[in-house]
Amino acid sequence: MQRHVSPYGSWKSPITAELLASTYVGLDELRIDGDDVYWNELRPADKGRNVIVQRKLDGTLTDVTRPGFSARTRVHEYGGGCYLVRNGIVYFSNYTDQRLYRQDPGSDPRPLTPPVDMRYADGIIDHARNRIISVREDHTVKTGQAVNTIVSLDLEKEGEGKILVSGNDFYSTPRLSPDGSKLAWLTWNHPNMPWDGTELWVANVKPDGSLEKSEKVAGGLEESIYQPEWSPDGILYFSSDRKGWWNLYRQHNNQIEPLYPIEAEFGLPQWGFGSHTFVFDSSNHMICAYTKDGLWHLASLNPTKKTLKPIETPINQIIWGNLAAKNGRVFLIGGSATEPSSIVQIDLESKETEILHRSREITVGKEYLSTPNTIEFPTENGRTAFGFFYPPRNPDYEAPEGERPPLLVVSHGGPTSLSPSILRYEIQYWTSRGIGVVDVNYGGSTGYGRDYRLRLNDNWGIVDVQDCVNATRYLASRRQADGERLGIRGGSAGGYTTLCALAFTTTFKAGASYFGVSDLELLAKDTHKFESRYLDKLVGPYPGRRDIYRARSPIDHVDGISSALILFQGLEDKVVPPDQSEKIFEAVKAKGLPVAYIAYEWEQHGFRRAENIKRSYEAELYFYSKIFQFKLADRIEPITIENLGVREARPATSPLEITETL
Repeated sequence: MQRHVSPYGSWKSPITAELLASTYVGLDELRIDGDDVYWNELRPADKGRNVIVQRKLDGTLTDVTRPGFSARTRVHEYGGGCYLVRNGIVYFSNYTDQRLYRQDPGSDPRPLTPPVDMRYADGIIDHARNRIISVREDHTVKTGQAVNTIVSLDLEKEGEGKILVSGNDFYSTPRLSPDGSKLAWLTWNHPNMPWDGTELWVANVKPDGSLEKSEKVAGGLEESIYQPEWSPDGILYFSSDRKGWWNLYRQHNNQIEPLYPIEAEFGLPQWGFGSHTFVFDSSNHMICAYTKDGLWHLASLNPTKKTLKPIETPINQIIWGNLAAKNGRVFLIGGSATEPSSIVQIDLESKETEILHRSREITVGKEYLSTPNTIEFPTENGRTAFGFFYPPRNPDYEAPEGERPPLLVVSHGGPTSLSPSILRYEIQYWTSRGIGVVDVNYGGSTGYGRDYRLRLNDNWGIVDVQDCVNATRYLASRRQADGERLGIRGGSAGGYTTLCALAFTTTFKAGASYFGVSDLELLAKDTHKFESRYLDKLVGPYPGRRDIYRARSPIDHVDGISSALILFQGLEDKVVPPDQSEKIFEAVKAKGLPVAYIAYEWEQHGFRRAENIKRSYEAELYFYSKIFQFKLADRIEPITIENLGVREARPATSPLEITETL
């Protein structure tokens, strides 16, 4: 078939914004109960409701969560670990009232906790004592921050729970030994985040369920412990970055013993509860997932022989620690460059990989999909940084000879996080229209070791911006991008990077900020408990280093912005409140620059409703068409862009220059 010659950005694509939003479900919180597989499904088409789904051995799918309920906890605001299932009985947190419910097969849910402002997450069942052991976040306190503890809850009757562990700022991952005699857990205090430093504790469980003889096993202020787990024979395993990488260890004969030292990450930043990077198929057979150079790998590990053997599978991305194993089968949520996030089963004997359920049906041919190229590029101070480059691809079109494509830089959220290379229509939406994308794992990202992760400490708004800028220079120098048509987009922390890139560099012609931070001082004063001291490490102690906060807040440097900006915001966002977007919008508007602001009722930190996701992508594409000056192939409802056509010069600055002034 003859290809049409059309400018980059003007290609007609089968990947529509409606396809992005309405045919997609989020998959998370994989669980195994007997022969049944369970997961938690985010449904944008159902107003962002979360539904627990059961898959029987014969492939039958059943919605466990009844209409009117949504399985989601708000502990740490980001949640995770919102349900558990044993013998077909599901225990879950309901989003609207944050009460914990018990749902027996064929019955309606009944509450186990009273209607008070308390939240629960990361629970396990203590069968011997007929109770759940769970993290609790108590918001009934009238002054100060919420109080986090580990509590026990009766499986049969309603109650707030009995406190088992308390006194520190945060707790996670309570795990009971197979015989019920010991409880392990993680804990940490402000100003640490769990990837900075945590402590692993173990206590004896008395017959009445109370704890005694608590002792610290590992961890500290500068050692991050992840996922304590008991083997079937009662040995405690965990991941630690004590040697610079999240590697696997076990407590054996009262000694901490490394299992397989390697420059790879068997751990994740604990933004949410309940993730796993290793599981036991038997006492002497572990299945583990790890990242090396930002890419995921699946392997089996023999803890006695200390051997690691790769598991060959076309699935090469594992999503946020969703991993389980039973009876010679591995279950995970993962995908690949051509396979979207899916529930996957791998038979360890036959090596057969089976897709049990996809996050979206594949209705677009692979010929429209841009596969990522891993790039390592030079950045400041003689270092290198990493990313995934997706070149434009559409079999129906080619660009006029000599034209180079616009490029969008994606700055991921977190910022302590990692961009995967899995198939995401959110990226293909741009590449199939002739716009290149580079997804940057800037310094501070996970998956590259502790030193790389710590690059952002004291340097947020500098290192991340430098790496995003240098990614564009690298690609433009290789003639893979038009250096005059560069955009940057990101959400939350990635939105902050976007705004800093516009305020402190002259690299980008346009930016799109989704619920991004514009005022660091305001964020330090007005955010939730979990992240309330995050900036101590990323920026500096507040208010002691107020000067740095102001030096790095885009709202205080609007004079430096000369590029177009579009902002998206949820009006119920508690993590980055709406006034962060509103302030920067009004300031940029007053300066006379092209700017647009779209806000949504009922949305929080991350958009969950299909109609709002669709509208956001269409609005962003419309915005770029006006700024980069290409003709749209899509019919899109216009948005209001203030000051369109007005431009203003500004002195050139760079993140490096900012560093020198602090």
